[in-house]
Amino acid sequence: MLLKDKVAVITGGAGLNGLGFATARMMAEQGARVVVLDLERAEPVGAAARLGPQHLGLVADVTDKASCEAAAAQVVQALGRIDILVNNAGITQPRKTLDITGADYDAVLDVSLRGTLYMSQAVLPAMRAQKSGAIVCISSVSAQRGGGILGGPHYSAAKAGVLGLARAMAREYGGDNVRVNCVTPGLIATDINKGLIPPEKLQGILDGIPLNRIGEPADVAGCVVFLASDLAKYLTGVTLDVNGGMLIH
Repeated sequence: MLLKDKVAVITGGAGLNGLGFATARMMAEQGARVVVLDLERAEPVGAAARLGPQHLGLVADVTDKASCEAAAAQVVQALGRIDILVNNAGITQPRKTLDITGADYDAVLDVSLRGTLYMSQAVLPAMRAQKSGAIVCISSVSAQRGGGILGGPHYSAAKAGVLGLARAMAREYGGDNVRVNCVTPGLIATDINKGLIPPEKLQGILDGIPLNRIGEPADVAGCVVFLASDLAKYLTGVTLDVNGGMLIH
């Protein structure tokens, strides 16, 4: 198993049809002890219970630094270490540039970008002490192509910020044997975008995807597992595109 006895923390992991839970399930199948972090209303304890009794669900708000630090401390106390962090929590809004309010901007940037920073800050001390760790940040093809499907410009900006932050952390903590990489999903069939694409627009979108289908959460989860595992032990600061070829179209 690729992640035997590793402790993996996944933010935004409670949505049963989302990327986070798909990643949690696959990591559990690969031998990891998984910690699902999410807001209380998302029921992370229940999501973790679906994976098995050895897994843990904790309530945490990635936009709150103290909440992130408390969650990391709970994980270390309960499981002894943190080997993997998946910065998956994020929200999107279909807005045009002139329609984005300050509140819209804050909401999207706070979860996707600030949350990635705060949660990474919370786990890095443990990883540095262990002299090992892997952080995988979920960005988006929108960061690379300027949106164009669901998320507004502020979503593209937030996810582009995640790419830059991850590379900077990879450079800073490589000497501690902490790797930081990104995954940039394309259009994936998850709860966050379900129902947002009008049927009349779907074929046009598929025409722009060389593999001619919308991705599944497991397509992304497999790439996250790879980057978190020792198969990728000489990879840091990389971005793995998981978009069916959308970016090259």
